[in-house]
Amino acid sequence: MIRRRPISSVLLLIVFSLTVLAWLNRTHLQAFPGIIGAYSAKEYCSCRYVANNPADYCVAFVAQYVPLSGFFDDEANRRVTARGLGSTQSAQWLGSRQGCQLLPEPAALPQF
Repeated sequence: MIRRRPISSVLLLIVFSLTVLAWLNRTHLQAFPGIIGAYSAKEYCSCRYVANNPADYCVAFVAQYVPLSGFFDDEANRRVTARGLGSTQSAQWLGSRQGCQLLPEPAALPQF
């Protein structure tokens, strides 16, 4: 079969290899969507409220290749919420000694 259909055989082998690779790394692939929102929320919170940088600078600082589908900066409570790849994460400034921390559960989200 390989001699008669070499291109089909190679494509089938590539698809099979990618399937096995995805299966072996399934836990990492499942965690990836949460990383985008968590990184953006935590780093923006630290940039904005710990380092006291302007908002425009911090937005550019956390920009990534994977875009966010939602972003909200609650200046009154010093809480940042970021949504990316279907996962929403929040970070809040705790104080000058503690800095910013990711929140375990996203709070009630404002409409973006």
